[in-house]
Amino acid sequence: MRQSKFTDEQMVSIIREADRDPVAAVAKRHAISEQTIYTWKKRFGSFQADDVRRLKQLEAENARLKKLVAERDLEIEVMKEVAAKKW
Repeated sequence: MRQSKFTDEQMVSIIREADRDPVAAVAKRHAISEQTIYTWKKRFGSFQADDVRRLKQLEAENARLKKLVAERDLEIEVMKEVAAKKW
């Protein structure tokens, strides 16, 4: 995926600017298209900058926990296979 030149916090601040000023003016000021602002608005609608930071932290934690659960499930399956073997 292509890396954006704006961070999520910057995107939210540009959206808040677009709420106050005309979208065309804000887009020109930041050298982005109007459609980009509308796309960001769709993605970060009612978020504030600190909400976006918190969302990123929660997503990272969620990914870590999913990885732990997957590893645990794999260990359980291996233990079941070992226990099921007839000695």
